[in-house]
Amino acid sequence: MKSPTSRPIHWIDLLCLATLACLFSQSGFCAQPLENAQPLKKPNVVILLADDLGFQDIGCYGGPVKTPTLDALASKGTRFRQFYSGCAVCSPSRATLMTGRHHIRTGVYSWIHDPSQKSHLLLREVTLAEVLKAAGYATAHVGKWHLGLPTPEHAKPTPDQHGFDHWFATWNNAEPSHRNPGNFIRNGKPVGRIEGYSCQIVADEAIRWLEQRKAEPEPFFLNVWFHEPHAPIAAPDSIVRDYGSVQNRAAIYSGTIDNTDKAIERLLQKLQKLGVTDNTLIIYASDNGSYRDDRTGGLRGRKGLNWEGGIRVPGIFVWPGVIQSNVVSSTPAGLVDVMPTICGLLGLAEPDRHLDGTNLTPILKGQPGAWQRKQPLFWHLQKSRPVVAMRDGDYSLVAEPDYELSKDNMFQEAWIAKIRSGGYRNFQMFNLSKDPQQMNDIAAENPALLEELKSKLLKINRSIMQEAHDWATQ
Repeated sequence: MKSPTSRPIHWIDLLCLATLACLFSQSGFCAQPLENAQPLKKPNVVILLADDLGFQDIGCYGGPVKTPTLDALASKGTRFRQFYSGCAVCSPSRATLMTGRHHIRTGVYSWIHDPSQKSHLLLREVTLAEVLKAAGYATAHVGKWHLGLPTPEHAKPTPDQHGFDHWFATWNNAEPSHRNPGNFIRNGKPVGRIEGYSCQIVADEAIRWLEQRKAEPEPFFLNVWFHEPHAPIAAPDSIVRDYGSVQNRAAIYSGTIDNTDKAIERLLQKLQKLGVTDNTLIIYASDNGSYRDDRTGGLRGRKGLNWEGGIRVPGIFVWPGVIQSNVVSSTPAGLVDVMPTICGLLGLAEPDRHLDGTNLTPILKGQPGAWQRKQPLFWHLQKSRPVVAMRDGDYSLVAEPDYELSKDNMFQEAWIAKIRSGGYRNFQMFNLSKDPQQMNDIAAENPALLEELKSKLLKINRSIMQEAHDWATQ
């Protein structure tokens, strides 16, 4: 039965329906676009990475530091309760972030000391900057790099050879501290001493780069890697006093994080002034856990160790209108997932090689039931005890090496042969849903599950070591 207002479908109706279909399509393109129709702009991408920031440092993770900017950012997107670094120390974690691959596949075994090591992020790797540059993005890296820079002893690639149009970086830490650092390099040229604090200097560079290209039509990828709160630490006394004496190390540590929150605020304000906030994907995380036991949320271990305290970090994803807002996810995720997730969110093809991470897009868009991790999370750090760790669902499996290394604390490339061929012993297993502090080893009472998890761990390990580059012989 027709309603009184019904009428035959007219060609104008069909045109309206086609226009609506175009507007609501995910790609922003019609199959046959109208002459004046404009495609939706590709989103900008901003990654904010802290250095040695613990799982429980910032406000929205229950930490003691006042971080209103980060707390507000988290409320606009999805925050992960169980987010993981790529490694328990910095260089390998950054390699994993940039590639979506386990760091040993990329040539990075531990933190890189450029003068004494040949190690660096291999040029054969496809970085996130290269993926986005190929998709028409302008790219910039500002802040700590620590994936290898050339020295008189060793020729190594620079960030522009990994896909960045512009770079402003330090090889490792800000020196002599976060205050008035003198070791920044801009596009291959040393800058010299800069007045101010590292996080604000890094934000200044990012803001200048955005300002210089504000009229450019292409989208941008801005990779912002802060030095704070990695030692040697420094922050303005006026901020430190909010947390204790200006001589108190814990207060200074907190002050560096507070100061970074203020630097991020300025950067976000610039995005707002440029009118790009609503079309920008922002990811915030840390490269590894804190070196302070009081900032790991009671988790076992700290930076440098493959216990939860060394590898669990904050993880926040924001893209207004695309990623769900004010959501806290309990799904385990990590830096290894960033590459496939950005590719998934932006509709880009993943690099044609094995990625160890999994695309988190269904979770971020509110469809966790449609998501499944393709491979358990896996960590390896040769001087850590345990040397390996794996997260599969609720379960954590860790183990010791069945080989001995020399007493050196710094990574030695002569160890690589042993690392590649060595095995593991003394497996321990924990149910993290019941025992997040990893105090109750349940391996002996669950032999079948232990063997299942061991088989998965050894399979991942074999795959990684088959791709591992031997710097001692090549």
